[in-house]
Amino acid sequence: MKRNSEKSDAAIDSMSFFRSHWAVWKFVGATFEKMNWNRLYIGYSLILNVFITIWFPTHMSFLLFRNDSLSDNISNLAMVSTCASCSFKTFIGMLRFRKIGRMEQLLRQLDARVKTEQERDVYRWLKTQLRVILYLILSLYVTLGFLAEIGFVVQQERVLMYPGWFPFDWAKSTRSFYVAHVYQSIGLGVQIMQNYANDCFPAMMLCITAAHIKMLYMRFEKVGEDPTLDAEQQLEACITDHKTLLELFRTLESFMSLQMLIQFAVSGVNLCTSIVALVLSNEPLTIAYFTVYTVGLPLQIFPACYYGTDVELWFGKLPYAAFSCRWLAQTRSFKKKLMLFVERSLKRTAPMAGGMLTIHVSTFFSTLKFVYSLFSILIRMRK
Repeated sequence: MKRNSEKSDAAIDSMSFFRSHWAVWKFVGATFEKMNWNRLYIGYSLILNVFITIWFPTHMSFLLFRNDSLSDNISNLAMVSTCASCSFKTFIGMLRFRKIGRMEQLLRQLDARVKTEQERDVYRWLKTQLRVILYLILSLYVTLGFLAEIGFVVQQERVLMYPGWFPFDWAKSTRSFYVAHVYQSIGLGVQIMQNYANDCFPAMMLCITAAHIKMLYMRFEKVGEDPTLDAEQQLEACITDHKTLLELFRTLESFMSLQMLIQFAVSGVNLCTSIVALVLSNEPLTIAYFTVYTVGLPLQIFPACYYGTDVELWFGKLPYAAFSCRWLAQTRSFKKKLMLFVERSLKRTAPMAGGMLTIHVSTFFSTLKFVYSLFSILIRMRK
């Protein structure tokens, strides 16, 4: 039984869910410190980010609103805004990458506190939720990349996957045409990986934070139940956990704040343009691509909004958990510490995007309302 218990304790590792993210961050050249500032790695990172992260959205932006048809212009606008926002989010993430190391340390402290079977049940359910988020976002991006490539393969004319400018005439040379296509395929693949890490990480971290707040709620309820344990020490340990959670929350918020603001803005505009492209298009593969794109855009922001709401909800429940413990029979010192904790925990704690928008389900629905209003205006202008 003891060995089984030790194995169970070793399994509590929240950062193990981010192995795929670390692989992506290493590939896109974000892990300078982890690589001990290796010159070869820095050179690789510069080349990749100049030729893909910067140039990929730039080469498409040169043909913005210069295509032959309205649907091509709309498709180009959607791709340019998506790829440009992905590049901005990637560079912001690189500049704030040290915060991930701090979040890792804080999560280890919180994982060490997971001991009871009830808390382990929360952790098991957490695993299921994180897998759903991971597979949902990953399958979305893989499907979009697959449809884009299939659309290129089945086309009869010599047309690129996405309209873009190249310093050579790809239309007159088969070799140049395939060089341009290979570049766009590699660029799309890199951007998919960057978007996966950018969109998946905040949602998963908010999910983990909400789960740890729920576990803290359970610990507070049990303070003073066991007469063999010092109730005041239990309370102090819970208050320390609360401080750790608040630091984790603030670190995560500062890391993802600007990225989420960009995501909200781009999702609103792109969702509208993709619906217009869906209405105007007649080709089956284009319709399939924009259908997945239209469904996928809300799914990019919904997990973060849902778990942002969950974090706010569980932080708000902690004062009730404090008064659910056996506090009446405790010492005056215990009650003073409990009252101070309750006063602090009454302050609203909600994740913000750019200090302006709450990362909340209400913001998600507000974005959809904005999309509907913008779409209605565009349809009226077209008529």
